[in-house]
Amino acid sequence: MKARVTWVDGKMFVGESGSGHAVVMDGAVEAGGRNAGIRPMEMLLIGMGGCTCFDVVMILEKGRQQITDCVAAIEAERADTDPKVFTKIHVHFTVTGRKLDPAKVERAIALSAEKYCSASIMLGQTATITHDFEVVEAP
Repeated sequence: MKARVTWVDGKMFVGESGSGHAVVMDGAVEAGGRNAGIRPMEMLLIGMGGCTCFDVVMILEKGRQQITDCVAAIEAERADTDPKVFTKIHVHFTVTGRKLDPAKVERAIALSAEKYCSASIMLGQTATITHDFEVVEAP
């Protein structure tokens, strides 16, 4: 896997993935940025959310669950001093589908957290990560 980050100006950078996708990152105004892009630490949380949602959807689909949506709402706390690593992360999953088995949803989330989601497992080296979920019946 490869990536490239290029400085644009001020505190703005463009990150390019090896698969050919790009994202703009920028700092807050008080840090010398223009607030024209996502913060790098926000990218880490989004990456973790994408990784774990990918796992949950795949596990539930393999389990023949009729899943129609999966949303991970993530809240995190960081250390007060440098390096300002994440110290607590909470993920609230809203999983929508038809006749979903809550036990299977819970198991999919646990498997992602404990076995499959590389991002969660890596961030779990510095942060306490907790999860909860709700199951919503699709219309």
